[in-house]
Amino acid sequence: MEDVATKETLDLFNDLIRVNNDRIAAYMKALEALKPEDADLNILFVRNIDQSRRFRRVLVTELQALGGDLDIDDSLGGSIYKMWANVTPVAENHSRRAILAGCIFGEDTAQKAYETALESPHLPLHMATTLFEEKQLMEIARDQVRVLRDHVSPA
Repeated sequence: MEDVATKETLDLFNDLIRVNNDRIAAYMKALEALKPEDADLNILFVRNIDQSRRFRRVLVTELQALGGDLDIDDSLGGSIYKMWANVTPVAENHSRRAILAGCIFGEDTAQKAYETALESPHLPLHMATTLFEEKQLMEIARDQVRVLRDHVSPA
């Protein structure tokens, strides 16, 4: 039987795995919505997908090292980080600005999830360092998307 601290850490890792899964799915959805003239965004979106895949691998490895099981059921009550829900307008409005705005919303949500995780008193020190570094890399990704959005004229 696992102690409370271990259970909370496992739940935290599963939540962050969900965040990265959602981030991957959202960028894949955004890729599908791109118009030919927005092909320059393709590289950025693929890079962000690959980034979340790397982060997810680290989290899964740590989860398993603690004896935890991967539990990414979206119906879990503890899944407060279900993000990118507001990206739905992207599917209806394929404008470059709308796609980028949806991505920024998701990136902001991911930042909040990582901030919450970093506040956990049960987070192992080595993972606090790892999550802090991942958060910083996601901040850079968010800022790149924000700069691109800000250079697009409002419709």
